Amino acid sequence: AGTEDRVGHAGARASRVFATSCSAGTRPHAPPTARHCPALTTMSQTKAEIQSLLARAHTAPRHRFGQNFMIDQNLVRVIADAGNIDPADRIIEVGPGTGTLTEELLARGGDILAVEIDRNLAAMLRDRFAGRRFELIEADALQSKHALCPPLADAIDAALVAGRSVKLIANLPYNIASPLIIDLLIRGVRRLVFTVQNEVAHRLVAGAGTEAYGVLSIMAHLLGDVQVLRTLSPQAFWPAPGVESALVAIDSRNRLGLRAEAFSRFIQSIFSFRRKTLRKAIAEAGHDVAGAAIDVGVDLQSRPETISPDQWLALFNAGKNGIDIARK
Repeated sequence: AGTEDRVGHAGARASRVFATSCSAGTRPHAPPTARHCPALTTMSQTKAEIQSLLARAHTAPRHRFGQNFMIDQNLVRVIADAGNIDPADRIIEVGPGTGTLTEELLARGGDILAVEIDRNLAAMLRDRFAGRRFELIEADALQSKHALCPPLADAIDAALVAGRSVKLIANLPYNIASPLIIDLLIRGVRRLVFTVQNEVAHRLVAGAGTEAYGVLSIMAHLLGDVQVLRTLSPQAFWPAPGVESALVAIDSRNRLGLRAEAFSRFIQSIFSFRRKTLRKAIAEAGHDVAGAAIDVGVDLQSRPETISPDQWLALFNAGKNGIDIARK
């Protein structure tokens, strides 16, 4: 097993983009889907195999990328199965590492677009998967906190225009997980199956009035249906991270439409003052929606973290038709 679990990646963003691909038409038979794979050969990598691959690539786990490779072979298969892969799907894998999850995805018929920031691992992946349904972008998946890197954004758009279903199946770098998840949902990715820090999983499903509730909780609720599938022990990875992880699945259910980015800016601006009353937070954020709050039955003396996602959406819609208030 070898997808990356990056706990503290803060490295410089790579700018070069490489791609190798092979048409599915070169395969003599249609690949199996996740629903027909009970007899798949084990492709997950052991700790020793990962160490050998890294040695041949003249690299080791890099602290600046927070690299922790998955060594629980059963878990790798569980993640791949949870993607419910169809051969027509376009599969995004961010942080493929040494390619253990990639192998499982390919075996289930996946057409893979991998995004890897580590130059040494990217070179190894290009060689290992040459001639298969595999493309590689060597870059950070995020160009900025709220924007996908252009090659990834363009690839997703192209797949959607072609009428294909796009899915994320990945062991995500922890430091970019939250913005990446939301950006992908806004972009139109249909299903996301990923590992993240347990704390992030709690925030994704948190309800109003709880400590974990915030912008991520609101956006996730209004963009998809979230399930925390299981908690993952640090021993599932090498080197073992200092925190527990979780396996999460999100199915797209976008209730924001084309206004999702405007709504996100609106919510973030108010939550910058989450410890103030809603009336003061709205004023500090520069919005004129106090009257709209009264109209939709929101108590202006309450705090932002006590307002439900549906109430936030109603407030957004009531304030000058939503879009204008987010541009202030």
